[in-house]
Amino acid sequence: MKAKEIRELTEEEIEKKLSESKQELFNLGVQAKLGQIEKPDRIKYLKKDIARMLTIKKEITGKSKGN
Repeated sequence: MKAKEIRELTEEEIEKKLSESKQELFNLGVQAKLGQIEKPDRIKYLKKDIARMLTIKKEITGKSKGN
């Protein structure tokens, strides 16, 4: 997910996507430990997406607090 796409979402939608991504990352981690993962590179992309979402979420909450 690109930063531009994330910025178009509301705070609630970002939170929902963040939660889903964290759950998917957990599931992929379990699959990787068991040796059953089909797309190991997906973990790398999920981590970057999560970081992007957290950064944009902080930007939004910072603006709403008047900073």
